[in-house]
Amino acid sequence: MKKTILTGIKPTGQVHLGNYIGAIKPALELAKIQEYKQAYFVADYHGLTKIHDAKEFRHLSYGIAATWLALGLDADKTIFYRQSDVPEIFELNWIFSCFASKGLMNRAHAYKSIVDSNKQHNRDVDFGVNMGIYNYPILMTADILMFNTEIVPVGKDQVQHVEIARDIAKNFNNTYGETFGLPKYKIQESTAILPGLDGRKMSKSYNNTIPIFEEPKKLEKLINKIKTDSLPPDAPKDPHTSIIFMLYKEFASPSETQQMKDQYLNGIGWGEAKAELFKVMNRFLEEPREKYNELMASTGTLDNILQEGAEKARGLSIPFLKQIKRKIGVI
Repeated sequence: MKKTILTGIKPTGQVHLGNYIGAIKPALELAKIQEYKQAYFVADYHGLTKIHDAKEFRHLSYGIAATWLALGLDADKTIFYRQSDVPEIFELNWIFSCFASKGLMNRAHAYKSIVDSNKQHNRDVDFGVNMGIYNYPILMTADILMFNTEIVPVGKDQVQHVEIARDIAKNFNNTYGETFGLPKYKIQESTAILPGLDGRKMSKSYNNTIPIFEEPKKLEKLINKIKTDSLPPDAPKDPHTSIIFMLYKEFASPSETQQMKDQYLNGIGWGEAKAELFKVMNRFLEEPREKYNELMASTGTLDNILQEGAEKARGLSIPFLKQIKRKIGVI
């Protein structure tokens, strides 16, 4: 039996380098391994926790789908679907809500972060928290366990969600017998938390991201904004602490990476390093950028691909949900 790997991205903004390096790239690399069965999805209902403008929401959802395909996802060889097209996930979400304690949800990082911020600003602790945000880990659990996923490629900040999925699966299994396997997370350690333009974690919340399909001139401008230290050009620099080098090695060949590393150790100006980063990034992204723009101009094509993927997904989710419902006594 092939192991299932699953990755989803929510449509809350333009896909940026953090999304690509932290989740998309490792997921696509795992897809090359024959023993894995791949499931990728547009996590549109997760995005509804923040985006309440219908036109923007629709555009961003298509953007996630186009990104996966432009970067090399083969929809014919994978299960590629839009979350909202698989209703069984949301029925399972309610079932899991009855096996997830409030205490567990209180400890979820995203919720705790909002609570801590509200306390700092002397606001009600739950100011700005809708139930979608609060229950977010339960819906993610349904995403993962609906397809008995074994491996979930995630950024380091998403590890807790996989751990919560394991806890909920254990609670269900303890009550009704072995039903769900326990998923494992996979992190690309070297880029577990990718810094943004200002040195903080790359995040839409901080407005410090580099959108992956930015046009070349804007991409170059954003790269030039990356925060660096004040070391002179001829001073040796540590590649392991450099945001520029961290990004460079994700897009350069092994020989180019080694050459850049040597330049760092011998001394290189930040302007030159940024120029080299732009060169390898733009070279890599040229073809995917073109394909992305073509897909975004043909949303009907995206709809057809996603609908075919949803049919594959429901071929698995419908019979599995029936088994689950028999166990809990609904049917």
